[in-house]
Amino acid sequence: MAKEKEKSIKDLEDLPGIGPTTAEKLREAGIDTIEKVATSAPHDLSELVGISVDAAKKAVDAAKQATTIEYETGEQVFEKRKALGRITTGAKSFDELLGGGVETNGITEVYGRFASGKTQIGFQLSVNVQLPVEKGGLNGGVLFLDTEGTFRPERIVSMAKAVGLDPNKTLQNIIDVRVFSTEQQILTIERADKLIMEKNIKLIVVDSLMALFRSEFVGRGALGERQQKLNQHLHKLQSIADKFNLAVYVTNQVMDNPAILFGDPTTPVGGNIIAHAATTRLYIRKGKEDKRIIRLVDSPNMPEGECIIKITPEGIKD
Repeated sequence: MAKEKEKSIKDLEDLPGIGPTTAEKLREAGIDTIEKVATSAPHDLSELVGISVDAAKKAVDAAKQATTIEYETGEQVFEKRKALGRITTGAKSFDELLGGGVETNGITEVYGRFASGKTQIGFQLSVNVQLPVEKGGLNGGVLFLDTEGTFRPERIVSMAKAVGLDPNKTLQNIIDVRVFSTEQQILTIERADKLIMEKNIKLIVVDSLMALFRSEFVGRGALGERQQKLNQHLHKLQSIADKFNLAVYVTNQVMDNPAILFGDPTTPVGGNIIAHAATTRLYIRKGKEDKRIIRLVDSPNMPEGECIIKITPEGIKD
């Protein structure tokens, strides 16, 4: 009997004492899954949606019974990781630095000063992800969130020609969203599931992640709210990466840290929220002529290191 009850609870409305109106209030408050109800305190739930504590307790207990926790051995996780996809960057040394390219199921962040090449890498990945697997791609499309007005179809065309792809088809496989506010940025990702399945999206590019957050949330008083929203946004990106086995590439802005008197004062913005959320973290800076130095700052499975690439009219090269 208990098993039948567990199976029947799939949505918030299936919980005892939770009707459509109460379920809508829960969703508006950010409690949109059975798991979130299961981890809520009955008193908090009662105050949040205006139901009795007893009713809230029954809903929480039912949610706990309907929630299962999956356990995996290290060996099972290892086998799953073998199935991860990787997108070539176009430069062998860069791919080696990343352990074979930009991997799926994770967030790859690149930070650096303006005109350092962050967006160019985003363009190159947007082209290369469309290549067949044997050539370093994933045969997939791209969702490109442009927060700074930097998306350039002409650049995509020249890069596509260089790797032997049809420029028109390459552009058709890139869904560009010009984003003007943090709310739009967050909402685009929140509602991306259907688009990802319809267009076989295998790469999400956010260029840049922090631009709008920095302009809308000004001063220390707004810092707490900014970081909370940013944290939720990054967790949604990660959950989508896991759910659809796709790669997420985000660019990040920098600032000069006045506390650093010697050495490079360049520091990524966004604080520890981004530092912890990014699976792989890269720092890019200009070298001589058209060269760029890329340093692997953080990775769960690769050692720190550097490589040198060139940004050419045809794209990213060794």
